[in-house]
Amino acid sequence: MEFLNPYQVKYRKSFFLAVFFVMCETLCDLMLPTIMSQIIDVGIASKNMEYVTLKGGTMLIITILGAFAASARNIISSNVSQKFGAELRLDLYKKIQTLSLQNIDHFDKASLVTRLTNDVTQVQTLVNGLMRIFIKGPFLCIGSLIMAIRLNYNLAMVLAIVVPIVGILIIINMKIGFPFFTKVQQALDHVNSVMREYLAGVRVVKAFNRFDYEVEKFNEANTKLQLRSVTAMRMMSIFGPGIMLTVNLGIIGVLWFGGIYVNLGAMQAGHVIAFINYMTQMLFSLLLISMVFNMFVRAKASAGRISEIFSQVSNMKWDQHIVKDVAVKGRVDFEDVYFSYGGTTTQSIIKNINFTCMPGETVGIIGSTGSGKSSLINLIPRFYDVSSGSIKVDGEDLKHKDPKWIREKVAIVPQKSILFTGTVIDNIKWGKEDATIEEIEKAAKIAQAHDFIVAFPEGYKTKVGQGGVNFSGGQKQRLAIARALVRKPEILILDDSTSAVDVVTEEKIKKELKKYTKGLTCLIIAQRIASVIDADKIVVLDQGEIIGIGKHDELIRFCKIYQEIFYSQVGKEM
Repeated sequence: MEFLNPYQVKYRKSFFLAVFFVMCETLCDLMLPTIMSQIIDVGIASKNMEYVTLKGGTMLIITILGAFAASARNIISSNVSQKFGAELRLDLYKKIQTLSLQNIDHFDKASLVTRLTNDVTQVQTLVNGLMRIFIKGPFLCIGSLIMAIRLNYNLAMVLAIVVPIVGILIIINMKIGFPFFTKVQQALDHVNSVMREYLAGVRVVKAFNRFDYEVEKFNEANTKLQLRSVTAMRMMSIFGPGIMLTVNLGIIGVLWFGGIYVNLGAMQAGHVIAFINYMTQMLFSLLLISMVFNMFVRAKASAGRISEIFSQVSNMKWDQHIVKDVAVKGRVDFEDVYFSYGGTTTQSIIKNINFTCMPGETVGIIGSTGSGKSSLINLIPRFYDVSSGSIKVDGEDLKHKDPKWIREKVAIVPQKSILFTGTVIDNIKWGKEDATIEEIEKAAKIAQAHDFIVAFPEGYKTKVGQGGVNFSGGQKQRLAIARALVRKPEILILDDSTSAVDVVTEEKIKKELKKYTKGLTCLIIAQRIASVIDADKIVVLDQGEIIGIGKHDELIRFCKIYQEIFYSQVGKEM
């Protein structure tokens, strides 16, 4: 997992400091059984209370030192794991931000949420466990093994049987568990996807009384998650008891053979008790190792999913050359443009597009639903790259330009108006972070949003609910237009941005926009001919191709599709 390398370098010192305290704690744990055996074999056997008191005090001091080391280890591990988790989550979020829409389209949106939350938490939990129990487990196991051999070599032969069996169980545990936990994370993705879809369409669900259907759909996804989780945990739960059984059988063996050695006088009773303590510590350490391997299996599945995002390379490339200053700013040229979401020209949804938008010109783009209007416009801010041909802005081919460069020139009002949690003023400032209140009010007035904003008790400081739930569709569209206008762009794109606005208000917006758009390039996508009828140029699309281009008077005479659209609306819109 190469994405973890920077974090390993950053937290290496803290990690080894935690390991040092783990070693101190383990050393303290290992010393206690030996001292206990000395108390039994020397102090109690000879009834020397002074020796018992001295060794008992030593045990108390060692226990206090061990507790201090454990506390220090816990503090360091918790601090490091929490910082690591926060940074990994932030870096993952930043990585998603850098990806093109074409890259992001490879992932389900709910899956991205799961990877940012649950998957990161799984890896974070493993990191915490590594510094707390995973390091302690092997140290305690090896240390107990060494101390047990020191006490009695012959009795230690029991361990030669127990340890390999436990090792085999742990390896089988890992091999079997990994595929199961990968499926658990995928099931969790599906649960999040169903929930996200429901919340996005909650009004439709209520309107059509489809609660039972949604509950059934969620229950199906939830049950699948439950069954996969139960199956995974059931498979993993076999191994913990298996390890305990193996080690406890080893303890029985120690008691059996230890009793024989004591009777023969070849071993002292205190050594048997110490040996049993070391066997118990081994049992504890092996259970710790098994627990961490369970965590490791889950974290490995999650780390693989996180790595899929970090390994994504944005398919958008650009040159770093300095942009030459041009006298004419805002010119857009489409030259033999083909585009498909798969990146090939065999199934292009945009075909052979050729036209030019000049500064100060208003260009309308119209066509039936699915004709490729929005897809065409999405190529200008470089949300997607053309499959072939080129789009030039100010004479610069967008394929060779940093997307940031073009997006600083463009303001877009998308087909679906999105508002963010915050205030009205915060949402308009998305267009220009340092906009003054005068600029904000001016943009709002052009968008015909000022009047309804000031009608709210808190005016521009009115809180916006999630997704703008407390605003109507028309209000959201007007706020989105104000957000674009406050940017003062060179190129303004309005993607069916007045579809939820009444005709009177739309006329007012068009009138104000005519004054505002002098000198800038304005592209208007519309379903209604009334929205583009007075544009300087109207582009008519059908099945991704231009079938007519010109002013309204020209198109109404020569373009059949435009005529059909016009006559289907004339009784309603004109």
